[in-house]
Amino acid sequence: MKTGEYDKALGNPAGAFEAPEDILAHTGLSTDQKIEILRRWESQAAQEAVALEEGMPGEESGLLRRILVAIGTLAGPLDVEHTGPSKNHGLPRSAIKKPE
Repeated sequence: MKTGEYDKALGNPAGAFEAPEDILAHTGLSTDQKIEILRRWESQAAQEAVALEEGMPGEESGLLRRILVAIGTLAGPLDVEHTGPSKNHGLPRSAIKKPE
């Protein structure tokens, strides 16, 4: 993946990929790049989940769970016991431990 395409994917993962699983299958990305794109998508999906919880129109899609599974596939088990301090409970960087 070219630098410009990677930057675009960071800004709008859902615009660059149809599903989190597509990121896992992409051969032009390093593991670190895949994790970073998924982290960005996780943050956006968590914000959407909060909006739904607060009564905004829409429906639960299971996307956030699929993103977390994809991150776990790349990085190993996630530390979901220690979520971020915001209402959307995003994963802090320390929750993702890269394989050695």
